[in-house]
Amino acid sequence: MAERNRPGDAGDPADDEVFDDAVAEDVEDDEDADGEPVGRGGAAVKERTKGDAPKAKKETRKTGFFGRIGGFFREVVSELRKVIWPTRKELLTYTTIVIAFVTIMTAIVAVLDYGFGKGILWAFGGK
Repeated sequence: MAERNRPGDAGDPADDEVFDDAVAEDVEDDEDADGEPVGRGGAAVKERTKGDAPKAKKETRKTGFFGRIGGFFREVVSELRKVIWPTRKELLTYTTIVIAFVTIMTAIVAVLDYGFGKGILWAFGGK
């Protein structure tokens, strides 16, 4: 079975950053033409920080109890479609790793518990 390319895998073109020389020069300047310092966001930051712009009121639709429940399940389904599910091989590998890790940790805790128990009995003279 061929391995699937996933976002974030090494060599993913979306991960590569490409800078233009002109863009790189603009980033180095921390002041615009008016001499005002500009954040990395540019003009969009200036527009957002001005307090004179009226805020648009978000349009809300009143829904009943069952409408909200239906909306919740629609959102759940849409989020589940975005999930990248593991392949069978990956699932078996991850399951094996988890079971091995839990077994090793259980053994470590059991040995420490046994050792501390014996140490306490020895220190306080128990039978």
